[in-house]
Amino acid sequence: MKRVKWGWIWRRVGWTMLALCLLAAVCLAQNPTYQQDATWHAPADAASRPNPLSTKPQTAAGGRKLFIRNCVECHGKDGTGIETKHSADLQLPVVQQQSDGVFFWKITNGNTGRGMPSFSKMPELQRWQIVLYIRTLKQP
Repeated sequence: MKRVKWGWIWRRVGWTMLALCLLAAVCLAQNPTYQQDATWHAPADAASRPNPLSTKPQTAAGGRKLFIRNCVECHGKDGTGIETKHSADLQLPVVQQQSDGVFFWKITNGNTGRGMPSFSKMPELQRWQIVLYIRTLKQP
């Protein structure tokens, strides 16, 4: 009769449970109920403003650092938004279709009614770097 190696089985079950818990945490942390604020629109002149760093995509790496420091708390590390914070899922096509100028305006002015603070005191080029980084947040 062959002897069963229970230690191996328990390790396998433990890793499976850990993976399922992590998957559940990620799914619950996202904001699947995100709805855009229909009243939060950038003025036309702000929306058409070009990103002065658009020809320097390498600056998105700095934008990532700024995003982690200033935005992850509400938008999550992958930008999908955190449901309890009612924050935007930055990966959604409806969000990604907005112009760089709109993103810059929204970062600058915030939307305090929905919990988005203003980052107008952050240097302008750093805000543009965050915009570049947001562009890298695409749905898998």
